[in-house]
Amino acid sequence: MKNLTIEDKHIGVLLLFMLLAYLFSIGVRMYWPMYFADNASMFYAEQLMINTNDGYFFATGARDIIDGVVAADKQRASAFGVSPGLVMLTVYATELLPFSLETIILYLPAVISSLIVVPIILTGRLMGHTLLGFFAALLGGIAWSYYNRTMVGYYDTDMFSVFLQFTIFYSFLHVAYKKDLNSILLASFLIFIYPYFYPQGMTIVYAMFVLLVVYLTFEYKDWIKSDETDDFKEGAISLYGSVILLSIVLMTALPTTVRVVLFFAALGLLLKVKLEEKKLLYIALALFVGFLFFGNIFGEILRRVFSFLDRSVEAEGLHFYQVIQTVREAGAIPFETMANRISGSQVGVILSLIGYLVLVMRHKPFLIALPMIGVGVLSLWAGLRFTVYAVPIAALSAIYLFFVIADMLTKDKRVKYAFVGLATAAMLYPNITHIISYKVPTVLNKTEVDDLVKLDEMAGPEDYTLTWWDYGYPIWFYSNTNTLIDGGKHTHDNYIVSKIMQTPSQELAANLSRLVVETYVDSNYSMVADTIFKNNQEDQVDPNFLLSELEEGAYKLPKKTRDIYLYLPYRMLRIFPTVAVFGNLDLTTGKAEKKISFYPTNAVSNKEGMIAFSNGITFDAKRGEITLGQQKMKVRNFIVTQNTKQGKVQLQSQLYHTDGEYAIVYMKSYGTFVVMDRETFNSTYVQMFMLEKYDKNLFELVVSSPYSKIYKLKI
Repeated sequence: MKNLTIEDKHIGVLLLFMLLAYLFSIGVRMYWPMYFADNASMFYAEQLMINTNDGYFFATGARDIIDGVVAADKQRASAFGVSPGLVMLTVYATELLPFSLETIILYLPAVISSLIVVPIILTGRLMGHTLLGFFAALLGGIAWSYYNRTMVGYYDTDMFSVFLQFTIFYSFLHVAYKKDLNSILLASFLIFIYPYFYPQGMTIVYAMFVLLVVYLTFEYKDWIKSDETDDFKEGAISLYGSVILLSIVLMTALPTTVRVVLFFAALGLLLKVKLEEKKLLYIALALFVGFLFFGNIFGEILRRVFSFLDRSVEAEGLHFYQVIQTVREAGAIPFETMANRISGSQVGVILSLIGYLVLVMRHKPFLIALPMIGVGVLSLWAGLRFTVYAVPIAALSAIYLFFVIADMLTKDKRVKYAFVGLATAAMLYPNITHIISYKVPTVLNKTEVDDLVKLDEMAGPEDYTLTWWDYGYPIWFYSNTNTLIDGGKHTHDNYIVSKIMQTPSQELAANLSRLVVETYVDSNYSMVADTIFKNNQEDQVDPNFLLSELEEGAYKLPKKTRDIYLYLPYRMLRIFPTVAVFGNLDLTTGKAEKKISFYPTNAVSNKEGMIAFSNGITFDAKRGEITLGQQKMKVRNFIVTQNTKQGKVQLQSQLYHTDGEYAIVYMKSYGTFVVMDRETFNSTYVQMFMLEKYDKNLFELVVSSPYSKIYKLKI
């Protein structure tokens, strides 16, 4: 593949390939908004809404900057600190372009993520085969996992994570191939800006840099022979200069200004002072060790290991449940899932892995890409989220293998290109099929947003809305209120909200709500569960005693400084058992307080009063009994609910057995049955959302629709 063809000689052809690949990537991503273009329930403010919860975190941060608002709540104000690049890009795009914020956050993921075709094509060109890069860009730009996390509406930092990371890989590859100052400057610039967009991806960048140093050292020592790479410029300076300058840039624990000053000081020293190789070696070694320390390499590795080992209940202090155990992306996945998400099929990923081995054997600098392909394979144990990092190098490897096979089969260029084109199309097919079938909904529907906008009209920016963390960011964006927990704050405070949702005592729910919000604000937004229980301190409070005091009204509450709302959405119905896990704990032992039974289901048949549900449970409506597996259990209450046009709930109730252990609610307007134990039936969520029963001395129903009920705390 060393003979330059027309596409490798002319910049115009290169730019044409980039444009075509970019338009292809954008065009494929337009399928989702076009499919839902007529679905009014997914539109708000005359625009299709986004489809990822986390997007509202950054969108709220951008909107606050645009509006000149400084959020008092630290968590809400943290979006800029998490990804200043994404937030400010959104701000500038909204202010400079003739589009609304809603339009910007909808389409920005597709616009940015499709740029990945550029470094993929440039990588092919670096190898002397731009056409290889073009075919790889077609695949890498839309492959399953990459598409899922960068589609239209997926407004999140993922649009930068792989795109910029692969661009850094290309710059490292350029250093290995060209060994010139321009390559180092390009790599340094990309490393400087990457953490401003996606700091989590630096771990893989660190690993690639280590392999770059290993490769350069081996080539310098002639332990690796490569005819395709340039010779070292000015001997040792080219090797040690690369290590010195890039080590400085990668000391990310140091402030950016410090690294910039050190970088240019070292650059000036290398350009103006002729140092002996031995001195260069010592300087390079010292700075490489500095990179290992100030890049926090070992600490980051240990942190990630322990974060995945710590998946259940804490062992020290009070025993809170850990959220990672409930996150689907954090669990092991089967080979088929890994294969599909990286390459679109099991055959595809096998070809990609074989292709990568052949690629490294023939083009040894590609050893630098091992961390990306390795993390993709490790997703078998680490979870779905890691497959995306392998996508571009897997695409490049598969297409490379096709060219190798084509070279072995024929010398005719037309036949060769036809073969590679057909093979690429075969790789594209399952990915495009997936895209067509991947019709994810928006985070909320229009009615749900209308409910939150009504809340915005009555609440102030200092007020708090208590709900499960899944709905935290959308609540920020549409209601302009604050939350105790959210999609990025998976702390002990999950226990508090879970306890409020599942307690059968509305007095406990109200008193606990007031206590935690006022304490949270007064404690400078500290973890409120640890604060009120004095977790892991010498004077640690017995949480059971404190909760009983709140339930009995014996605890003196702090002074009211703001309004508090409870947001109870219909969509929480399906995840309520998961929500309940966090609060169904005796914090002193870490053991579950009770066995929670809560089964949302649908009827599949009704024969002479014997109702069969889709989850295998049967209900004898004549006898008032349910069959759970082999057990027959008595039903106490059977209640039919129906929503009125005025947003109220009408109830029809039948009492079967006063000693019954279960209750069944038929939510007629939704066609949904819920089978549950008696204590769960009395919970805040069931009583106040499903049945609309609440203590009018404690709560006021301020927003009501079939999709959500919002209560204002009156104490």
